[in-house]
Amino acid sequence: MLFARCFTSPLNFTSLLINSTRRTYVRATLLDTNKKLRRSLLYVPCSEERKIEKSLKSSADCIIYDLEDGVSLNRKGEARQLVSSALELQRACNPDLGVRINSVGSGMLQSKNLDTILIPKVQSPSDINFVSNMIDTLAPEETKSSIKIIAGIESALGLMNIREISTCNPRVDTLLFASEDYCSDVEITRTPSRTELYFARSLISNAAHAYGLQAIDMVCMDFKNQNILKDECSEAVRLGFSGKQAIHPDQIGVIHECFCPSPEVIDRAVRIIKGFEEHSLKGVGAFALDGKAIDIPVVKWAEKIVLKAKLSGIDVEKMFA
Repeated sequence: MLFARCFTSPLNFTSLLINSTRRTYVRATLLDTNKKLRRSLLYVPCSEERKIEKSLKSSADCIIYDLEDGVSLNRKGEARQLVSSALELQRACNPDLGVRINSVGSGMLQSKNLDTILIPKVQSPSDINFVSNMIDTLAPEETKSSIKIIAGIESALGLMNIREISTCNPRVDTLLFASEDYCSDVEITRTPSRTELYFARSLISNAAHAYGLQAIDMVCMDFKNQNILKDECSEAVRLGFSGKQAIHPDQIGVIHECFCPSPEVIDRAVRIIKGFEEHSLKGVGAFALDGKAIDIPVVKWAEKIVLKAKLSGIDVEKMFA
């Protein structure tokens, strides 16, 4: 799971977990602990004040106030006013706050609390750069440089242009897959097996990892069925996604559980790192743990697992004591 854009050589490592004088060889790549974790991205329709009020207590990592699909055309103006007010309210947690836009207006961009803009139906870099230019023009000086863009990949053309979209602007830090719009565009039916979406999801995840972005998986439309949600989340983790979209607050707990490494996985990752340190001090590279070979790629995997656990709020430091 990647949290920061990096175009440097694979040998340009940043030590994150260890004392450089001892664990010289244990390093983590392409990761930035200052970046916010986006395991969950919750959509909040901005035409309903009740749902906006409930969002103030949400534990979602990222809250997106929806001015696009979640709002009828005759209520867009009212919804923009509600969003502008909502961005200024105090919250129980400290989520990443964003807006899914249908057009760029000055109201939201002038809020000092706006962290993210989700651009739906991104087809080409021009869609990204237009919004970025509006941010430069309208956002407050003290916050404009920190506003990030989530690029919604929702069409065949957007998928074909994913490399250019991923690299066109430094504000882009996340790719997001909107399955329903994609299915409509390519004329396929989403089935319970989801096999028809493997290609698109894998390509989005791969592009995100290639260019140092996060990748957010599609919405689970069966929002009342926790078993289906768990199945989709587990699949998304296997495909390399860093998080998942949610359309109901009850989905957040399951999503967080699935996108945080399990205690067993964390324990193995810690033992791999400890074992690598011990063997490195003896001048030994590859070694065996639980009957399996451990080398540099496996150690890198372990470091990312430990960092993901740490960003999820798990105290991993004591496990290295």
